Amino acid sequence: MMVDGQTLAAILAMAAVTYATRIGGVLIADRLVLGPRLKAAFDAIPLAVLTAVIAPMALATGPAETLAAAVTALAALRLPLIGTVAVGAAAVVLFRAVLG
Repeated sequence: MMVDGQTLAAILAMAAVTYATRIGGVLIADRLVLGPRLKAAFDAIPLAVLTAVIAPMALATGPAETLAAAVTALAALRLPLIGTVAVGAAAVVLFRAVLG
């Protein structure tokens, strides 16, 4: 597979911009003084982003995936991360086999 110079330049430029935004966020965040309410808001961002990504996929793909997402959410209340991932993967396989 050959990669032309323009494609390689685009990939490198995208990598540089991605790295710059990530390191910029870290550098700026170190200088911020956050009050308790703002800190709570910042702490909620990862969960909100994860929910925004997962919820549409869990609800729009089919009943097997929706049920597996529910089972995984319940497993997450009791199990560590690796156990939750294993239960989620097994649930998807099982529900797809049963529901088609």
